[in-house]
Amino acid sequence: MRRISTLDDIAAALDALCAADPRLVAVRAKAGGVPLRRTTPGFASLVSIVVAQQVSRASADAIFGRLAALADPLTPALLLAADDALFRQAGLSRPKQRALLSVSQAVLDGLDLQGLCDLEAEQAIALMTGVAGIGRWTAEVYLLSAAGHPDVFPARDVALQSAVGHALGLDPRPNEKQLAGIAESWRPHRGVASRLFWAYYRETKGREGAPPSNTQQKRPNP
Repeated sequence: MRRISTLDDIAAALDALCAADPRLVAVRAKAGGVPLRRTTPGFASLVSIVVAQQVSRASADAIFGRLAALADPLTPALLLAADDALFRQAGLSRPKQRALLSVSQAVLDGLDLQGLCDLEAEQAIALMTGVAGIGRWTAEVYLLSAAGHPDVFPARDVALQSAVGHALGLDPRPNEKQLAGIAESWRPHRGVASRLFWAYYRETKGREGAPPSNTQQKRPNP
């Protein structure tokens, strides 16, 4: 399985997607540059994704920035030892606080966030979603950003639903099940299809809809 590690990988997959689905030629032209969107695997990357659950990108960036400043260094042990005031100051809801504490405990108990990146997608997703506070969207986004998995498409993502609906002229926009069905035709490049439609959303909506990449960007493999 070839990981998405460089912009050349993005370009090659976009070529293949457009050849297989001519509708994507116009989407690619409108989207402009399609970013790599890779982060360093690990706790901070997963925390940033949990923070981004069901909030806007701008809100997620602000909350994560406050959390990282208050909990420095951002480690599972530090979050587990923190009092409620830290989470309130960061702007986290009680459910998000519980999710982060659950994730922190899981990591201390042996959840290997680096090792997950080496697994097949469904195996990694099953392990991650066994942790309270990690749903399928969170697991899929982690695999896209931290692992560079080539064939993951988070169909629950509202920005992707909006972008695909707009680009393909679907009204109402597809729901999760419908979008997952549409994305089947983009195998084995669904990871880049996700990036393409996030870029399309950015250009058509004038704001970023992709999940945050708040941790240090992973250096592409040579």
